Amino acid sequence: MPDVPVFLAVIRVLSESDADAFWQLRLRALSEEPESFGMASEEAKMIGSLESSDDTFVLGAFTPALAGMVGFFRRQGIKARHKGTVWGTYVAPEARGQGLARALMLALISRAAELPDLEQLLLGVVTGNHAARRLYSSLGFISYGLEREALKIGSCYLDEDLLSLSFAAAERPHRRP
Repeated sequence: MPDVPVFLAVIRVLSESDADAFWQLRLRALSEEPESFGMASEEAKMIGSLESSDDTFVLGAFTPALAGMVGFFRRQGIKARHKGTVWGTYVAPEARGQGLARALMLALISRAAELPDLEQLLLGVVTGNHAARRLYSSLGFISYGLEREALKIGSCYLDEDLLSLSFAAAERPHRRP
């Protein structure tokens, strides 16, 4: 087996002081891998600030520069606050294969699991992104649906597998019919 270099990464919540590094990496992700994201690079600057709270945050992996990221937001409204959405998972190609995506996701899952009344994480992944699908599956995410033609790039349509990870499912009361 060949030697695999290992990055020692610091994973932390990004703040406004990380905005430049975040935008550089985000725009790179959107332009280099448009099939992996629901947002086009032309739309990226429409996103607000990097202010974080329990209900919304972006984690970054520093090696020492920002090499990976993943975002989270909690659904709003009384009937939807039990769900959180994972978005924008990306690791720069030169930093892949070192476990950064797994480390970012584990940190996000750990932080989200501590939020009061949050019961599940949701995400969508393009069906052809086999590496991401393997990662999410290994972390306990399961498929709950398929959105056909979820993304359209030019004249090409891409399907998304809809995945969820439930927290403390055994403790919940039965669903209503």
